[in-house]
Amino acid sequence: MSAQQVLFDAPGPRSRRNILIGNIIGAVLIVGLIGYLIMALAAQGQFAPEKWTPFLEWDTWRFFLLEGLLYTLRAAAISVVTSIVFGLIFGLGRLSHVAVIRWISGIVVEFFRAVPVLLMMIFFWLLLGTLDLLRPQDSPFAAVVLGLTLYNGSVIAELVRSGVYNLPKGQREAGLAIGMTRSQSLRSIEVPQALVAMLPALVSQFVVILKDSALGYIITYSELLAYSRRLGSGEGNIFQALIVAAVIFIIINFMLTTFATKLSGRLSFRTGGKTRKDKNEKVLVTDATNAG
Repeated sequence: MSAQQVLFDAPGPRSRRNILIGNIIGAVLIVGLIGYLIMALAAQGQFAPEKWTPFLEWDTWRFFLLEGLLYTLRAAAISVVTSIVFGLIFGLGRLSHVAVIRWISGIVVEFFRAVPVLLMMIFFWLLLGTLDLLRPQDSPFAAVVLGLTLYNGSVIAELVRSGVYNLPKGQREAGLAIGMTRSQSLRSIEVPQALVAMLPALVSQFVVILKDSALGYIITYSELLAYSRRLGSGEGNIFQALIVAAVIFIIINFMLTTFATKLSGRLSFRTGGKTRKDKNEKVLVTDATNAG
């Protein structure tokens, strides 16, 4: 008996028929809604060739889409690196055996997790402009990176903490048994394994960073969304420009997720293979000792 059959009653013939009918009705409704939207857009001339032909020109991509994508990727890449550093520092701080460090790290992480990332971007944008620490054209970029770093770094810190807590207790006990301190066990044994285990969730957070970088448009940061709107305003096809920008985001996020899935599978395979190899070697040593 499967776990699903233990937790839930297996549907009978009548229930399966009702489920099938419900699925068919839902699919028909969705297809009908999509068809209605397409017809409404076509009636308004949104599929006219002249609204889409600008995206076949190299200048459109060179001066608008690729330029905006470059600024988006720059902000996202820097934010990913700084978020990881922030997450590791405060994630280890939440795991510290020193109560003061653990409490301070917990307060910092919970505070920045609770504050909306857009609110932090606006706050740092206004703060940097008031203090006049950077050039006016650099303040939006710095505010975007700071907002993304603090929010997503706090989420990563929580991932690190939960990842370490979900490891078998024998990992820490083995490190302590060979003379490691608790801090050395965390750095050398527990955190590396937790990072591999939480890699899918970590990459999902990277996708969030990439998408949230579009919020920089609100504080005048020129990224892909801002360039797309600028292009659409000039060509009179803002709807089409936003559709193309959305497709670009989808493609990049899909590539990132696919890469993370393959990397996670490879790391898991290597870890599992190494564990099996160590077990086999231990068995061979034991057999040789007994034979001797």
